[in-house]
Amino acid sequence: QGKQKKARKYAVMKRMISLRDQRINEKDRAKAPVKKKEDPSAIKEREVPQHPSCLFFQYNTQLGPPYHILVDTNFINFSIKAKLDLVQSMMDCLYAKCIPCITDCVMGEIEKLGQKYRVALRIAKDPRFERLPCTHKGTYADDCLVQRVTQHKCYIVATVDKELKRRIRKIPGVPIMYISRHRYNIERMPDDYGAPRF
Repeated sequence: QGKQKKARKYAVMKRMISLRDQRINEKDRAKAPVKKKEDPSAIKEREVPQHPSCLFFQYNTQLGPPYHILVDTNFINFSIKAKLDLVQSMMDCLYAKCIPCITDCVMGEIEKLGQKYRVALRIAKDPRFERLPCTHKGTYADDCLVQRVTQHKCYIVATVDKELKRRIRKIPGVPIMYISRHRYNIERMPDDYGAPRF
């Protein structure tokens, strides 16, 4: 005659006694949170994000030639694949002088990618590129670019990364440059009258 099999019970939690239970000693019991009464005469503090003075509705007054363009890692890679000269194609797109800018984070990202992206690294080290030093901790390039354009509205962001585009679209007054049909295009670039050009 074999042993009777017991059905195993799954996801059974140990029953814990509540800290407010009457059976616990008074000194060990959890105290009920005391609500503070609001003083009606006290000054209420409210933090409202300060809107930048450079924005006149949708028109960003800080944007003007020569345009400073923040370049992302994948933008350089896609430019190589599309056989586009970075600086010349930017000038063809905007009809003005363009200064491509590259942050330390983006540079570090390209260097980490290794031998496969040596052409992109050589382009990034071009003397026509302006190098922007990063003072923050961590080297995640997308966060670095978003933080920089939030603080300074004088940049156009050049990227083909969908996630980064989605994040930058939420920041008012920051145009996005992208690649489509083997040429550079600009998104949300205001014209001279302040109406956004699409």
